[in-house]
Order: sequence, then structure tokens, then C-alpha cells
Amino acid sequence: MTGTPASEPSDHTPGAGGDTQPHDLVGIGIGPFNLSLAALAHGVPGGLATAFYEQRPSFHWHPGLLIDGTTLQVPFLADLVTLADPTSPWTFLNYLRSLDRLFPFYFAERFPMQRAEYDAYCRWVSGHLPGLHFGHQIDAVRWNPERALFEVDYTQLDTQGEAEALGRTYTRNIALGVGTEPFVPEPLKLLAESPAVPVLHSADYLDHRQKLLSAEHVTVIGSGQSGAEVFLDLLRSRPVGAEKMHWLARTDAFAPMEYSKLGLEHFTPDYSRYFHALPEQVRDDLVPRQWQLHKGIDAGTVAAIHDELYRRSLHGGWPDAVLTPGVTVRTAGRVATTKVELHLEHLQQGVRSRLTTDAVVLATGYRERPLDRMLAGVDSYMRRDASGRPRIDDQYRLVLDPSVSGSIYVQNAERHTHGVGAPDLGLAAWRSASILNSLTGKEPYPLPRRTAFTTFGLQQQQTATVPGQKTPLTPLDRH
Repeated sequence: MTGTPASEPSDHTPGAGGDTQPHDLVGIGIGPFNLSLAALAHGVPGGLATAFYEQRPSFHWHPGLLIDGTTLQVPFLADLVTLADPTSPWTFLNYLRSLDRLFPFYFAERFPMQRAEYDAYCRWVSGHLPGLHFGHQIDAVRWNPERALFEVDYTQLDTQGEAEALGRTYTRNIALGVGTEPFVPEPLKLLAESPAVPVLHSADYLDHRQKLLSAEHVTVIGSGQSGAEVFLDLLRSRPVGAEKMHWLARTDAFAPMEYSKLGLEHFTPDYSRYFHALPEQVRDDLVPRQWQLHKGIDAGTVAAIHDELYRRSLHGGWPDAVLTPGVTVRTAGRVATTKVELHLEHLQQGVRSRLTTDAVVLATGYRERPLDRMLAGVDSYMRRDASGRPRIDDQYRLVLDPSVSGSIYVQNAERHTHGVGAPDLGLAAWRSASILNSLTGKEPYPLPRRTAFTTFGLQQQQTATVPGQKTPLTPLDRH
């Protein structure tokens, strides 16, 4: 794909030799969710004119956390397409088949796939699927009322990430899949932004792993899966009796993730629909209380940490590793030239203390990337909730002024409207299929009417209780 260097973007549609025929769908960002959408769009009968853009030069999924042996917290069926179309050529099983690895996978009897394997699978899809354009930075999105189309301006980047050409394409619909970005707590921002200070986010862990292994003392902050995996990986590599590690967390405990079968039904389309129908304030109050559904630690990882600590105590003595939940970092600063001092407060005791360490890994999670700058050109058309956030309907569309005939769909930017399942890989294919059904006005991907045994709420369920039975549940008497 090429563009024409100019002070203003040129009319250009990728792959069309400068033709300005509009796309049916333009995707912004190529992470797992928009890659899922692109894969399913590829299989829509009759075809869709699509193009997907990504600023990075190629697909990579959390490369800094592809620690050896770590697995996804969802089964391999939660690939890009299977839960919407198991016959798709882009399934994980077809990926294995292409590598002659079906039998090894079969005998391995692994329901969750390894993280590195998931990354390799997604890169296989991105390398074969047409219509993906890496090395393209989206600069602006506007609604053109005269043409009843969205204008999308982009900058084509060279291999060094420098601007090479400008371009513009037109589309009837947009799918935003720009993902999340690492979150750094305010007290540690200045230190994390300084390249000379050993304070880094876990997203960059593998890039700095060797330096962390050589550090005299390491502190890991964060009680989720990433914090547990980083702590375990470092612990296994440090000398017995001289581990010199702290693991701190703001939560009241290093708690396992809720992984019971009925608990997992919070990650079904049924629950997403239920959550979306709740009042805004109820939704906002509910999400923080559900942290253990998505911010806890896999029980296997918890067990592995305890086993490793126990192994180090077999010959007497305790490992030099301090695990303390219920702690917050009030402030932080440098000591001398190489050390970091953390000012801590225990929330339950009300006690304050200081900790000097040689390196800090922040496993403090991710936040949705702000969309305001990219969508400034359509801001006047957007409708917002009482907290100023974009309103998103039950079909994953931004609520826009009725004068806008096109739709802007969002992926993993709707936790405030759809609940804890928004970033979950297990809902990727279902959400992508829902978007394509909405976009086409047809049903290229028939979806199940019911997905959970749990009935969320007391309102009548629009689903049959047994196959072929159309009689809905009888609501309770409200009087």
C-alpha cells in the first residue's frame, strides 16, 4: 500500500489504486478483538469491503508477558472465531492443522493454550488474512454529511516508525479496537517515565528480566495474574535463602480468581445483556465489587507460588520473601543514584513505613485508551452519559446523533455499559458476530438465544427453556 506525501491527505483507498469507493467497514487497531472481527468479516456471504489499520509494524500480543509456561485463563475454544463459527478457516485448531500439530495438542490434553502459542496463532491469522494494514497510524475520524460517510485520515509509517505518506479512506462504518494501555499509579509516574530509574510496568517485563534478576532486591506491586506470574518467575530464579523480594498489593488478599462454572457465567452474552439494561449508577457501583471475577489470580499460579516458597523452607528457615496485601504506595522517590524508596501505608492498620528497593515492577493493570482525540471530529455527534463517557447501545455502537447514518462500533471500550466481560477473550467471537449481524442488517452468524443456566434478574427471559420450546419464563408477581 502506498500514499502520496502531501501537506493534506490525498483521497486514497488501500488496494484500490487511488479509487475512492467507500468501505463497508474500517477497523482502527488490530489487536485480538479487531482481528476476530476481520476474520469473521472475511467469511460473510457476499463479501464485505473492509480495511483494518494498526500503527505497529506487525501483530504482537503482550510480548512483555509471554513468560515461559504461562497460559491463557480461557480455553482454546476462546480463539478468534470458534464460538461464532467453528467451521471458519481461522480457528485455532486449523492453525494447529496447518503446522501438523493436531496430534501433539490432542495428546497434551491442554484445554487452555499457552500465551506464547496464542500470540503465534494470532500472528498466523494476521499474516494470512487480507485487508490488514500494519504501519498505519490513524490521525482523525470525521463524519462527512454531504457524502454520508466517515472520513478516516491516516499516516503511513516506514520501518522505523517515521511518517512516510498521508492518506484518507472512506467508510460507512467503523470498528474501534485500539485496546488498552498500561496503567501507572500517580505516585510512581515520574519514576516510571525516567529511563534511568528501575521502575517499569509488567507490560515490559521480559525486556528487562535480566536486569531484574541481577538486582539485589526487587519489589512487585499488584495482586492480579500478571503480578503473580512476575513474582513467581523471579522467585524461581533467585538464590534459596537470599531471595530478597517484596510482593505488595492494595487488595485485602492475594485472592484466587472466581473460576467456578456458575461464576464464569458472568462472561456470557446473557450477563452482558442483563448488565447493559441496568441503570447507569447501578452498573458503576457493581463493577468495582466484581474485581475477583477478572482481577484475581489463577488458582494454579497461587498453588505454584506457595509450592515454591514451601520448597525453599524444607531445610529450615523461611525464604527472604515478603508478601503483604492491604498496602498502598503513598509516595515514591530515588535514594542515591540506584535505589528507590517507597512510602507505604497499611490500609487496615493505619500504619506507615518505608521500603528501599533496587527495582520495582508495576503489575498495576491496564486502562482503556482515551478515544476523545481520535474522535474529536465526531464529538458533536456523540451522546454521553452522566459521567461524560460515550453511550454505547446493546449492539456495541456509539450512540450518535440520528443525522449520522453510519455506525461506530467499539471493542473493549464498553466495560461501563456491558460489564466485566468487555476485555474477556471468550466473548471476542460473539461480539464480533453481533457487530457483523448489526452492520449487515442480516444474520450471517446465527447466535444462540441463551448462553447461561443462571437467570440474571427477575425480568422475563426472551429465550426457550428447552430446544424448540417457545414459551418464555413467567415473571414473578411484582405486587
